[in-house]
Amino acid sequence: MEIRNKRVVLTGAAGGMGRILAAELKKKGAILALVDANAKALNEVSGGLEGSYPVAGDLSSAEGCRKAAEACQEVLGGIDLLINLAGISSFTAYEDENPDKVELMMRVNLLAPMWLARAILPSMLAQNSGRIVNVGSIFGSIGFAYFTTYSATKFGLRGFSEALRRELADTKIKVTYIAPRAVKTPMNSDVIMKMGEATKMNMDAPEDVVRKIIAAINSDRKDIYFGFPEALFVRINVMFPRLVDKALAAQNRIARKFAKNEA
Repeated sequence: MEIRNKRVVLTGAAGGMGRILAAELKKKGAILALVDANAKALNEVSGGLEGSYPVAGDLSSAEGCRKAAEACQEVLGGIDLLINLAGISSFTAYEDENPDKVELMMRVNLLAPMWLARAILPSMLAQNSGRIVNVGSIFGSIGFAYFTTYSATKFGLRGFSEALRRELADTKIKVTYIAPRAVKTPMNSDVIMKMGEATKMNMDAPEDVVRKIIAAINSDRKDIYFGFPEALFVRINVMFPRLVDKALAAQNRIARKFAKNEA
């Protein structure tokens, strides 16, 4: 998809990677509606991108997503591209996970992209064009210990993307699923960063990931996985998951010390 002059909705626009992606989309000539729950940070981002529209919205509820979608439709006059980037992470032993955090992550990471797609899809079908981009994670193909809830939400997002793509195969609405590996953003706590160092976890700069997201949109990719050897492990995990169990066992023992605050 050619981004220039396209009406684009970007969620999570005030986050670490969202700010960079918003700026790059604007540079490519997109007309932007930027969505985030943090109204103050969102206004700062949109203020630096002339001609973009801030849409403060709570994406943790179906009603909030409906209102955000309607506001985006109104300010843009239609939507050509929806990029579901907003997300929440959690690094902890699952026995210590807060049940409220589990529900919130399910709502923001999985249900919000589904609710937004549902709200926007009728207008895309009416104009007979559009693309929905769901930014998932390598964690949506390989379940990582101590990121259990996060992995579950991204597994769901990958399944939703695949099913919706097949459902829309006879239309001109396209669905792209993008799966980066770990990214160096403020979403990662100090504990995660220390754990990453201890386990030698590969992490990419957000600028590099943004460039790859733009390239995936431009080339009309159906799905794309970033990073070696993680992208290879995705394929191995499908065919030989017990091999991946063994390969990750030592790393998981180290990670547990950080997840349980014993490091």
